[in-house]
Amino acid sequence: MTLLVIAYLGGALTILSPCILPVLPFVFARAGQPFLHSTLPMLIGMAATFTLVATLAAVGGSWAIHANEYGRLAAIALLAVFGISLLSPRIASIASRPVVDLGNRLLKASDRSGAGQTAAGSLVLGIATGLLWAPCAGPILGLVLTGAALQGANLETTVLLLAYAAGAVTSLAVALFVGGRVFAGMKRSLGVSERLRQALGVAVLVGVATIALGLDTGLLARLSYAGTTALEQTVLDRLHPRSRDESTEAIVGVAESTQPFRSDLPVEGTAPALDGAVEWLNSPPLDSKALRGKVVLVDFWTYSCINCIRTVPYVRAWAEKYKDQGLVVIGVHAPEFAFEKKIDNVRKAVEDFGIVYPVAIDNDYRIWRAFDNSYWPAHYLIDAQGRIRYHHFGEGNYARTEEAIQGLLREAGSNKQASAMVTPDASGAEAGPDLQNVRSGETYLGYQRATNFVSPEGLAADAPRAYSIERPGLNAWGLSGTWTVGPESAKLDRPQGGISYRFSARDLHLVLGPTAAGKAARFQVTIDGKAPGADHGADIDEAGNGTVTATRLYQLVRQAGEVEERTFEIRFLDPGVEAYAFTFG
Repeated sequence: MTLLVIAYLGGALTILSPCILPVLPFVFARAGQPFLHSTLPMLIGMAATFTLVATLAAVGGSWAIHANEYGRLAAIALLAVFGISLLSPRIASIASRPVVDLGNRLLKASDRSGAGQTAAGSLVLGIATGLLWAPCAGPILGLVLTGAALQGANLETTVLLLAYAAGAVTSLAVALFVGGRVFAGMKRSLGVSERLRQALGVAVLVGVATIALGLDTGLLARLSYAGTTALEQTVLDRLHPRSRDESTEAIVGVAESTQPFRSDLPVEGTAPALDGAVEWLNSPPLDSKALRGKVVLVDFWTYSCINCIRTVPYVRAWAEKYKDQGLVVIGVHAPEFAFEKKIDNVRKAVEDFGIVYPVAIDNDYRIWRAFDNSYWPAHYLIDAQGRIRYHHFGEGNYARTEEAIQGLLREAGSNKQASAMVTPDASGAEAGPDLQNVRSGETYLGYQRATNFVSPEGLAADAPRAYSIERPGLNAWGLSGTWTVGPESAKLDRPQGGISYRFSARDLHLVLGPTAAGKAARFQVTIDGKAPGADHGADIDEAGNGTVTATRLYQLVRQAGEVEERTFEIRFLDPGVEAYAFTFG
């Protein structure tokens, strides 16, 4: 129930997000119409269609992506006709009278059509809007979509998506109620009914163009992320805290009389068991009973996640600094991509990162679910009595986490006083991000989650296709050469294929894998058509040359000077390479 409330509130907050702007004209074109026969059917159609499309995205498969593509094209065409009919019925009728008549019927049914046809027309408009609506994936929608990615399409995911959509249409309904009164007042006082109609027509066409060009998932998505993430995170922190365990609080009261130091960290509940891992690295299997008396840091991570990679230096440093005081660090590796389920891949990543603390391979997400976790990375601190006392999701807040470690160690009997925080010497992809200059976001290349793809041939699911790309717009990308795009990655079928991305950030990373047979693949990177020089990343040289030898994250660009908008291109000299996701820092 709590998650339903959070999802609903997350949807309601979308009215404050710039990425809602392209669909507002479609909705406000119904301002002033009867609520039950016009506004309500449209909002229902929008919510239901968004929920269905988002649920199907979790199913995957080429049929789902094709259905979504065709549906979006039909919706764009329908709403363009609708905009033209608002702008100039005469021009529209010359172009295509039958189709425009449909648009006019959607706008306002004649006296003979009745309320039923008005409701049906509004429902069709709502369905079209739902096909085009792409809300920005902030923390709350990200929580829902992460669950869908891990568990696939199910009733829980659908209900949460429906709650999110219901929140969005509720805020839109309120805005429509207010907007309808404003429009009605303007019509009465200014007599500009026709001008308002034409202005709405222009707005509808602008919205259609914005969506067709992908700006709703590009520029507006970045603005939305900067503007509403803090609000959504506040909702999550207030409504979805870790539950306090009443019975353990009674134990705390007894313990306080005997312990010389008591941390002020709250008791968030009893820590779940650590069983369920398919294998353990660097250690035999650990269980909760064996860990009693120790302070335990559980770190959920996955080895190609850039956010996880940037936390590794701190986790390593804590494990080394506090091991003699009773701290046990356990890395729980929960895979995001299929290749991260290969234990040999994880074993090599653990070796490459210099991780010597125990790592549980949680391929079945049993430990993930036991902790009710939803994030990479995520840190949970367990005290000497087996209770969760602290958690933190994502990067950052390192000093607070280390203070919590020190406090629980003192509570467990360590006589060490608080000391200076660790300052790991991180380099390459492990170095912290330049957040002030990041204007590009994580972008997936597999069709299940691909966005901002601009190759004119369109994305073909699970089938070879020859692609081309010229100069993409900011945060857009495309392919050149012959590729087969699967649900998680794009695989190069012939040599000399490439990927282009227009980005704005200090660092650019790309998750890549070699051929299915494990054969290395050579590549060359250019920035704005030239060798990267001083702007090369840790995994290429100044000339832009590099080799894909293992499936992992590769740092390809680190701008040495002022961060600017640049065009990145990578060209592979050998076929068979797989590309998964771009990340930035």
